Amino acid sequence: MHCAVAVESISMSKQENPLTLGCDTAAKLFRARARMWGAAPALRWKARGIWHSATWAEYLSAARAVGLALADLGVARGEVVTLLAENRPEWLYADMGAQGMGMIGNGIYPTSSPEQVEHVLGDSHTRVLIVEDDEQLDKALAVRERCPKLMKIVVMETEGLRGLADPMVTSFADFIARGSQLAAERGADFDAAIDEGGPEDIAFLVYTSGTTGAPKGAMIAQRNLIFQLGTVREYLTVEKGDKTLSFLPLCHIAERMATVFNQLAIGYIVHFPENAGTVANDMREVSPHMVFAPPRFWEKMYSQVELFMRDAIVPARALYNMALKAGMQAAEARLAGRPAAEWDSAKLKLLRTLAFSNVRDFLGLASVKNAITGAAPVPPDLLKWYLALGVDLIEGFGMTETTGFVCATPPAKIKVGFAGRCAPGVEIRLAADDEILVRGGNVFAGYWNAPAKTAETIDADGWLHTGDCGEIDADGYLAIRDRIKDIIITSGGKNITPSNIENQLKFSPYIADAVVIGEARHYLTCLIMIDQENVASFAQDAAVPFTDFASLTRAPEVLRLIGAEIEAVNQRLARVEQIKTFRILAQLLTAEDEELTPTMKLKRRVVATKYAGLVEEMYR
Repeated sequence: MHCAVAVESISMSKQENPLTLGCDTAAKLFRARARMWGAAPALRWKARGIWHSATWAEYLSAARAVGLALADLGVARGEVVTLLAENRPEWLYADMGAQGMGMIGNGIYPTSSPEQVEHVLGDSHTRVLIVEDDEQLDKALAVRERCPKLMKIVVMETEGLRGLADPMVTSFADFIARGSQLAAERGADFDAAIDEGGPEDIAFLVYTSGTTGAPKGAMIAQRNLIFQLGTVREYLTVEKGDKTLSFLPLCHIAERMATVFNQLAIGYIVHFPENAGTVANDMREVSPHMVFAPPRFWEKMYSQVELFMRDAIVPARALYNMALKAGMQAAEARLAGRPAAEWDSAKLKLLRTLAFSNVRDFLGLASVKNAITGAAPVPPDLLKWYLALGVDLIEGFGMTETTGFVCATPPAKIKVGFAGRCAPGVEIRLAADDEILVRGGNVFAGYWNAPAKTAETIDADGWLHTGDCGEIDADGYLAIRDRIKDIIITSGGKNITPSNIENQLKFSPYIADAVVIGEARHYLTCLIMIDQENVASFAQDAAVPFTDFASLTRAPEVLRLIGAEIEAVNQRLARVEQIKTFRILAQLLTAEDEELTPTMKLKRRVVATKYAGLVEEMYR
């Protein structure tokens, strides 16, 4: 069965990777782990303020029921099952159930519009769509006539759907009940389907965010998963029974790997927050041992503390500043490879206990072992602040097409501005234009139904062309400089990497995102998306009148505030990199708006085009 482990005995040879038990598909590893850890908790979720748990045995049982119910509907091996829901256990039951039967899992961002849902369903030829609630069901019903391959819609939450009599729609409760009945009658069919799977099978699709053109379905093969699961010890130190919190979209490659698959290698317990609005409270309650999040998440945490300390009583603020100064000095020494004196170490430990223990508790980082960030470059000062706090925030680099991971920073040797070294079995090199090329078992199987696009991305020698430019130092550490297509060449011929400037701007608690403009121009300008919560708090404290978000962005005091934040960054930049003027976007953007990716990053080209009038105004 292509798995060098008899799941009943779990005996391994020295050649087998203990993280993958010699299995060649994630479904085989999942079954082995469920039998191995049967009564141990696997998943926990919060509903109406109460935490609930599922063991590994219950997880496998639910996945078996979903898989058999899908097959009973007529979904065949190699056909696509799509989920449109927030993070919750049912997402995993369906994903692993589909993969167990040899079907292909897929996800859609819950913030997607009906048109975006239609594209993914149509392009992937989805056979069954599993949605969370009536809101997501409405999107599916609005487009189903244009998705001829779709034959069934399953709804997890049926509140508000009483009286719905649609032959195409069924409840998840009825669906899994049918699967449980089938499991009692022919549960061996699920095991037989798992055994039939092989490393070249497509495990799941990840649709790219579509910043240029329509989103493409990246095919992640079972061999990609097994390769990645064998490398997780290169960047994770968490252990079986440790805790994580799953709150980023599960249809994104990073969260999919962290929540669904890396768990199979390590055995940590995945927690699901009650909803998006309770993440901060649930972080404090769970106190996870591993946290992965993009830079904006870590910047937001930093902003909360900094703004709180500005209003704190004088003794508390003085103690915090003293501890921060000592922590920063220790961070600088560590980054430079200098040992700290015994007295300095003792002093820092005391100050951290007095000043930072409550801060880490407040942020939910009291127990964290692995704090990881990626998806965008990180401001150096942000990394140093977390180091001062006693939290090793490390950078990593990866993308959908590399199954989420290429390299990560070893905690023993952190280099600010570098995303670390690649894992064994992964090669990186730079092309003539400094484009980062990647080759290894993590490189995806290509784009779904798009061989021409695949050939553009993976060359004849197996090198994946990432579209990112960077540099590699003498120690093999990789630094990401920018997307090649985003590098700005001014009218004076100077090459500018805008992400470096933008990330320094986003270190401000008042700036949520920024887009630097300047292609073929005499100087740089910037479009700013403010942090609504922090800027509104500033306005209230300063008695600045405003009636709505647009009026807040026009207030002279707010313009001066943002101008001062930009000028502070300008002082650290070369003259050619400095922002000469700026405009604040007056629209409160959400993930539903075309200007933002599903992960809440501004789309540079969309913003520059949509707000061309504002841009021209800055150059008059």
